[in-house]
Amino acid sequence: MRILSIQSHVAYGYVGNRAAAFPLQRLGHDVWAVNTVEFSNHTGYGAWKGRVAAPEQVRDVIEGIRERGVLPRCDAVLSGYLGDAALGEVVLDAVAAVRNANPATIWCCDPVIGDVGRGVFVRPGIPEFFRQRAVPLADMITPNHFELELLSGGTVTTLEAAHAAARTLLAPNGHAVGPKVVLVTSLRHAATANGTIEMLAVTAAGAWRIVTPLLAFDIAPNGTGDAVAALFLAQWLKTHDVAAALSYAASAIFAVLEATSRAGARELELIAAQDALVAPPRSFAAMRL
Repeated sequence: MRILSIQSHVAYGYVGNRAAAFPLQRLGHDVWAVNTVEFSNHTGYGAWKGRVAAPEQVRDVIEGIRERGVLPRCDAVLSGYLGDAALGEVVLDAVAAVRNANPATIWCCDPVIGDVGRGVFVRPGIPEFFRQRAVPLADMITPNHFELELLSGGTVTTLEAAHAAARTLLAPNGHAVGPKVVLVTSLRHAATANGTIEMLAVTAAGAWRIVTPLLAFDIAPNGTGDAVAALFLAQWLKTHDVAAALSYAASAIFAVLEATSRAGARELELIAAQDALVAPPRSFAAMRL
């Protein structure tokens, strides 16, 4: 498969395209990475160098790809951290160009806005862009718990509330436009057992929940959501089976986090755990609600 991935880049560490491109490539996919920012490291460190890419620069890079005549061969667009709301229009134009060239292309939109405990950590205008412009046009979205609440406009404290909130984001029945899959990552609710973390995948046909151990870190590594979105998309493109994609993504990211924990590292150990991306040593099953 060929995937156009439009998101952030860091020289050191693993977030954005650095967290998504290598796993996709290790799984055998061709990734056309377009960077929305060029930073020395992710912003979780509190200090970094570099800058957000100008919309014209990102647009030019995508136009150069289009001029190669390869957009009809693009199987999916994966988008994530924008850096600036103006880049949202560039992403929408890119998705429209790819869909025009290949109507079967899937757009997986990771609406990177914020997180529980941190709140909104993106620039003004980006939450509104995702809520009003991007989510209604995407085929697949991968919000975390915080982003699910922000996008749905509700508070999620139970599994039932998470399910209901995700369903509000699905394309209306019979509509060709809008998300067909909502993957909720880093989900914790009133019934979540101590020492565990959940994910929830919802479609018009049903919902699947998965529970994995919650590993303890002095400082939790960034980029987990970026990697999960890529892993889920990769397996869904292969199988078109939401439950299988959820099971694989949860199993693969748990293996990466285990390797990260063993190493005492702050950054995801994607390189050390690369074989586990292909064949996760421990498998977690998705349960249908």
